[in-house]
Order: sequence, then C-alpha cells, then structure tokens
Amino acid sequence: MSNSDGYLHANRLKLAQSSFGDPAAPPIIFAHGGGQTRHAWRGAAKALAFEGYRSIALDLRGHGESDWAADGDYSLEAIARDLIEVGERVAGGGGRPHIVGASLGGLAAIVAAGVLSRNAFASVTLVDIAPNMDAAGVAKVVEFMGAHIEEGFDSLEQAADVIATYLPHRPRPKDMEGLRKNLRQDNDGRWRWHWDPAFITGVMRRSAIARTGDLEQAVRDIRVPLHLIRGRMSELVSEDSVTAFRSLAPQAHFTDVAGARHMVAGDRNDVFTEAVASFLRQIREETPA
Repeated sequence: MSNSDGYLHANRLKLAQSSFGDPAAPPIIFAHGGGQTRHAWRGAAKALAFEGYRSIALDLRGHGESDWAADGDYSLEAIARDLIEVGERVAGGGGRPHIVGASLGGLAAIVAAGVLSRNAFASVTLVDIAPNMDAAGVAKVVEFMGAHIEEGFDSLEQAADVIATYLPHRPRPKDMEGLRKNLRQDNDGRWRWHWDPAFITGVMRRSAIARTGDLEQAVRDIRVPLHLIRGRMSELVSEDSVTAFRSLAPQAHFTDVAGARHMVAGDRNDVFTEAVASFLRQIREETPA
C-alpha cells in the first residue's frame, strides 16, 4: 500500500495531508474535528485504503502542519471552500471524492455539500455532528479547548493528565508519541495545542448552535448519499438530535456506535471503520457500472 505525506493547496493556504492507498483509487477525504489533526484518522484511513480507496487525511486550516489563516477566518464557509478545492484537486478529472467529516469537519462538509457545491462529493459521512447539537455539550468542548490556550503545559505528561480527566472512559496513554502529534513545543519550552489560538478565541465562541436553521436547510439540500455516525454516549448528539436529523434527511443512513462518545473514531475505531466501509460498499453496489 502506498503512503505519502505532503501538502495540498486550497485558497492560497498549504494544507498538510497524509495519503494512503493507490493514487488511482477512488478518493476519500477525511476532515477532523476542531483542535485535532489529520493523525486522528490514521487507523481508519489505512483501513479504507485496504478497501480499495485512496484515503486523504487533512490538517484543516490553522491545525497541525497546515498554514494558519492570516485573516483569522476559520468560519465554516472558509473551511468548506478548502474542502471543495481539495476535492477538485484529488479528483484530478476523475470521480468525485467521498468525504468523512467529524465535528467541525462534518459541519464544514454540510456547508460544502448542502450550500456551496452540491456536486462536490460522491457521498457525505458525518461523524457525531448534526444541526441540532446539545448546547451544554458544545460548551463543554469549547471550555476544554480554551482552558490551556495561553499557558500551555509543562510537559506531555501534564497534557495527558488533563486529557485523562476530560476523557475518563479512555485509558491514559503510556506512550506519549501519539499525543506529541497534537501538540507543539514553543520557544519557551512549553507544549501547546497544535492549532492557531485564533481558531478558538474567534470562531469557536460563535457556536454553530446559533445557526441551526441554516444547517438544517443545508442538510435538506444535500443530494448525495448521506451517513450519520453517532457515538452512543455522545456529549453533542443526543437521541433527539438524531430524530431531528432523520426528519431532515429521511433517506440517510445511520449508525449508532456503542461505547463511543464524541470522538467516535478514537473510542471505537474498529466499529467506526466498518460502518464507513459498509456504507461505501452499498454505494458502490448501487452505482451502475
């Protein structure tokens, strides 16, 4: 299986990417959640490559090794435009890419496919995100992301302790290498999250909760196969959220992943990956040769 790291350009920004699988295979773009990096998708991206796809995991603008937006624009529309342009580049005149978006990446995928370009993607998979999110859950996520934005951490071990408190259902990692990819060490020796502080101080304070109606209409307007994957213990997507989503998109597929919270791929990557693969297999079977 071919693996490569590099950059794709979108809207005058360099976006870091890791690619897995045959470069000529049908592409899947993976768009992570706010505050994450492309490395959150590594297991799923590699598994889908073995299913016969080319997996492209992105660092969204302002995250990981991608460029920060000089104008501080981290709106859903800006990220959606990035995803559309990346999709055009990886398609290379061939078939449209599928997109898998978690949380922030999923919201941007909704805007991309339901508002800006309804022909941009072959399918849309939303990972634990829907227009009708739980306000308390959103507030909890934003509070966690902003809590150490200025001072950072003395060490990776301190960061691991903070994460373990926030995610008590997960074992605390003994190996810090995975965590190292989500933090950067600045000149003062302290470790900080690997994203532009303007992302949280500017955009995330204006929660998508206030735009529920716009996002609902965008979901209604998505014209390609749609799949919602929810963590059954999700802090953001409740059963009521799912009911509301399914009323907006009655034909959408739905997978409820037991033992998973908001970060479904991290909690139950095996079940998550099979859910994505099963959905794509069905699309492939239903698509005329």
